[in-house]
Amino acid sequence: MSDVRLESSEQRPYKRVLLKLSGEVLMGETSYGVDPETINRLAREIIEVQNAGVELAIVIGGGNIFRGMSGTASGMDRASADYMGMLATVMNSIALQDAIERNGATVRVISALHIREIAEPYIRRRAVRHLEKGRILIFAAGTGNPYFTTDTAASLRAMEIQADAVIKGTKVDGVYTSDPAKNPDAIRYETLTFTEALTKRLGVMDATAMSLCRDNHMPIVVFDVTTPGQMLKAVSGEPVGTLVQEG
Repeated sequence: MSDVRLESSEQRPYKRVLLKLSGEVLMGETSYGVDPETINRLAREIIEVQNAGVELAIVIGGGNIFRGMSGTASGMDRASADYMGMLATVMNSIALQDAIERNGATVRVISALHIREIAEPYIRRRAVRHLEKGRILIFAAGTGNPYFTTDTAASLRAMEIQADAVIKGTKVDGVYTSDPAKNPDAIRYETLTFTEALTKRLGVMDATAMSLCRDNHMPIVVFDVTTPGQMLKAVSGEPVGTLVQEG
């Protein structure tokens, strides 16, 4: 696997960020569900980011429990499958909330679906106020609507809370010219434009999420969240992973 960088660009530290995590990241080395060691490590890194003075909101996928597209592929109604996927993100959000609280930080789960016994309903001004008060936010249940991915939810929430950037934690250390797991000659980009990423179908996020970020000048940093310390480097503006921005 090549680590050749095609471009270079100065990055800056961010004051408020939206962290997008895939549900699969929570599995660690297991094949399903949430790995306790992995989620505790992520909780500690999230708190480390907050202690560095960054206001942090999080969107988590649900693929470690249920993926809507998989349900659709097996014949399930798309809307029903997507709602089940949203509930999976709620479960992951509660698990991450518990891990963060056990590590000593204050956190709130805000859900696009109304489940008042376990999460606050989504109200944009309340969410922003939580951030201003130094609380970590976890946005659950995506956008609350079927046919939209958690990538799109992350982009939307980032706009609504006026984040400085979306940082997407994956199992790969950036965006490559092709799948590095299949092509050992794949080259990692240091920077990309949204137009390049969309035209080349590089899989940074789905097209709706990418278009939202492009149209609202929201940069995306794709980094390897499985490597300890990379999250703090990403929000500090250090050159890790791939920076996607327009122009």
